[in-house]
Amino acid sequence: MDRIIYTSMTGANAAAHRQAVLANNLANASTQGFRAEMSTFRSVPIEGEGSTTRVFALEATSGHSEASGPATRTGRSLDAMALGNAWFAVQGLDGTEAYTRSGVFEVSDTGQLLTPLGLTVLSDGGAPIDVPQGAQIMMGADGTITATVPGEPSTQIARLKLASPTADEPLKRSDDGLFRTASGNPLPNDPAARMLSGALEGSNVNPVECMVGMIAASRQFEQQIKLLQTAEANDKSAGQLLSLNG
Repeated sequence: MDRIIYTSMTGANAAAHRQAVLANNLANASTQGFRAEMSTFRSVPIEGEGSTTRVFALEATSGHSEASGPATRTGRSLDAMALGNAWFAVQGLDGTEAYTRSGVFEVSDTGQLLTPLGLTVLSDGGAPIDVPQGAQIMMGADGTITATVPGEPSTQIARLKLASPTADEPLKRSDDGLFRTASGNPLPNDPAARMLSGALEGSNVNPVECMVGMIAASRQFEQQIKLLQTAEANDKSAGQLLSLNG
């Protein structure tokens, strides 16, 4: 029994972890710019005495889905959708540069461009973006922000920082839901990156796939628990036989 409980518990833990990941994805099916989290496990053979078919579950490298979410036209001048592999740069609560696909922006009372969570949106120079009081904002495909104050000519006030991760410098999801580079270093501004103004990217989560996956993970968890119960019953039976023989 000692051996089987460890192999069964690794399987149960893997199924429970997958269930939690899928539940989080499903809860964010309507979150703008959300990237579905992925969690993978691999089977590792157990060394030592016993059958060579015995394996335990080991968590492999987890990441997120790179698929784009559906585009929704809003017509709002402060809404933007990053195209291709581009990401918007914001300043996290810890002061570090982070990245998001959500392009919902707003102007604060002090005239600073922020996200709905109050995070500072960064320019291509890594600085906050200040908007003139009472100005109408237009954003170009390259991230250029133009402000128009009534009675004055339009002026370019800043350019959004659009960063594109690479295979050498991929993005990883942080605990705050934002993405950062694995090295912790900020990505450079990508002059070739483009965005679409007046539109938003939806979540790339497929609710149907999540529901099917949650059902499968639940059944896998139940199978592992039944295996533990079987091992316990076998152990009790063996103990009773030993006591009778003794």
